[in-house]
Amino acid sequence: MRWNCAAALLLLLLVGCRTAPLRPSPSVARVDYVAAGWGDLPGWNLDATAQAWPALLASCRVQNRPGWTQVCAKAAQLQGTTDDSVRAFFMANFQPLQLVRRAPGRAPAQTTGLLTGYFEPQLRGSRSHLPGFDTPLYSPPDDLLTVDLGGIVPELKGRHLRGRLVGKTVVPYFPRAQLATDPALQGHEIVWLQDALDGFLLEVQGSGRIQLEDGTVIRLGYADQNGQPYRSIGRYLVDQGALSVEQAGIPGIRAWLQAHPERLREVLDANPSVVFFQELPLDDPALGPRGAQGIALTPGRSIAVDPAYVPLGTPVYLATSADPMLQRLVLAQDTGGAISGAPRADYFCGTGDAAATLAGTLRAQASLWLLWPLGLSPP
Repeated sequence: MRWNCAAALLLLLLVGCRTAPLRPSPSVARVDYVAAGWGDLPGWNLDATAQAWPALLASCRVQNRPGWTQVCAKAAQLQGTTDDSVRAFFMANFQPLQLVRRAPGRAPAQTTGLLTGYFEPQLRGSRSHLPGFDTPLYSPPDDLLTVDLGGIVPELKGRHLRGRLVGKTVVPYFPRAQLATDPALQGHEIVWLQDALDGFLLEVQGSGRIQLEDGTVIRLGYADQNGQPYRSIGRYLVDQGALSVEQAGIPGIRAWLQAHPERLREVLDANPSVVFFQELPLDDPALGPRGAQGIALTPGRSIAVDPAYVPLGTPVYLATSADPMLQRLVLAQDTGGAISGAPRADYFCGTGDAAATLAGTLRAQASLWLLWPLGLSPP
């Protein structure tokens, strides 16, 4: 297979000039895990910790990191879980480690980071393209090509390149603005929605529930992506002078587009990234979609993190004084393209309108503590 210039340049940028082991640069921020006491966790004694227990057991069932076997076995044997017994279990088997970001130079250490929210939308849809249902959501097209770069260059293990073949050359896949020109998408429509912005936001969330005309509710989950970079439409509207930074949340964007419907396509096309979906079973309606750990997310008790700093499956205590105030035990069970660095987290708010309202307005500074098994070296 012949590579085009963009692919070759990507390989060169990633690995071409590395001739010696990489060392931490003094100009790059680092994250430390600072030992703390249980009294340092705001609201620890008031949290309904038993609500997080099922999420911990679910993570333990797929946890394969060294050193977790013993503590997960103890968790499975705990009987009669109450807030007090769960709290006692953690205090006997875990140690709190606060995530602290240390910037280069003499900048003060950062003990807080951005906490945002995400949710699982529930929308009305149709299996057929009917009047009023004009926005399709697609399964992955047959011409979408995914190249495992680690199979070519070992240093690129875990990295993938998405595109399509034109002759013998791999070229970028269609961006959002050109997607309708791809004949390979015909027949890959899973459902049709009533509102283009709702479909766009469902892509951003990565999953959602669709209520069909006969009352049946199905779940759509992430299947693939077109390989184009994600661009924030909120940032686009701010750069255009249409909204202020404070106005550029979901409610503000929706209100502005309702007032300027002629610019809807322009704004959505500003994000070339497109998510393709797969239909998934809706098992327990009380639980959310499957996260990056492969288990169902628990509303209010699951967060998305950067796994480079917070290993998936780790219990985390988060605390913020924002409105609404959040001080609670959660599980790191998901990841997200916008969740980078630490301390940083995305809080799973649940499903439906109330969850959408919370996710659309939650933007606060939060402190994060890893609850790490006693005797196990920090990550």
